[in-house]
Amino acid sequence: MDFLLLIAGLVGLWLGTELTIGGALAIARRLGLSEFFVGLVILSIGSDLPEIAVAVGAGIKGLMGQDASGVVVGTSIGSVVTQIGFVLGVGALINFLPLPRSFLLKHGSVLLASTVLLFLVAFDGVVSRTEGLTMITFYAVYLLSLVSAGETPEHEHGTVAGGGLRSWLLLAVGLTTVVLASDFTVSSVINIAQAFEVSEVIVSVLIIGLGTSLPELSISISAILKKRTQMSVGNIIGSNILDTLLPIGIAAVISAVTFERSLLLFDLPYIFVMTAIIMGLFFWKKGLGRTEGIIILSLYGLYVAIKVLQF
Repeated sequence: MDFLLLIAGLVGLWLGTELTIGGALAIARRLGLSEFFVGLVILSIGSDLPEIAVAVGAGIKGLMGQDASGVVVGTSIGSVVTQIGFVLGVGALINFLPLPRSFLLKHGSVLLASTVLLFLVAFDGVVSRTEGLTMITFYAVYLLSLVSAGETPEHEHGTVAGGGLRSWLLLAVGLTTVVLASDFTVSSVINIAQAFEVSEVIVSVLIIGLGTSLPELSISISAILKKRTQMSVGNIIGSNILDTLLPIGIAAVISAVTFERSLLLFDLPYIFVMTAIIMGLFFWKKGLGRTEGIIILSLYGLYVAIKVLQF
């Protein structure tokens, strides 16, 4: 039953996100908001609603005395690894992914710095409310720097509404679906982990992390097929910066988040090294081709294999 709830939760997160993004885009266009604002705020953050919803749900459960730290941390880390490893690797197999070195130096360095910041705040095994606020502030400063510089990664996403009352209804239904689905997802993972006597982190990394990355996967693949490759790469890097900072930061503000020692000793260093290798390939080749895609997918596969052996 818990597995069915988990599947229902993941499907609900995906469907709710699709409805929310579609409704929000239609409303934004009806209100005359710029495509710059829509792409930066609605799509970038909107495609990460599943991770944020899981974080809020886990934080609320923490206030109620049920520690769900493993779920929010595992989901965040799983999403980052899946996006930078699986999604980017698959994209490189489909088409060559170029990236200007100026974009790489600026946004790639922020991504690496985000990983270092997460490592530092979690080093004592607990991310406190103050540290959570620090992570949120770091992301907010990055976002403001993009706005002030007028430089944002391009985004594209199909809409499902044309504006008006229908758009508001879709937005409301989407948000409600995401909230309910996040509760199903967190509860089912906790129950499954307890039943099989395995860490919530491992289940979250391998299952929820992949499931909540579906919006980024669909956006990136769609962009690549439409020859908008830089948009795809920008979406992945931007989403990874958000996933590294906001979910854990938001959850910590609601209720302190505990961090398993194994994540500090293996997962975060692995993510940092893998990201650095990928940034190096971008810099060396001025983009990613099929050979680089195979290397990236191999790094992702190695990570998954090691996590599976921890069961």
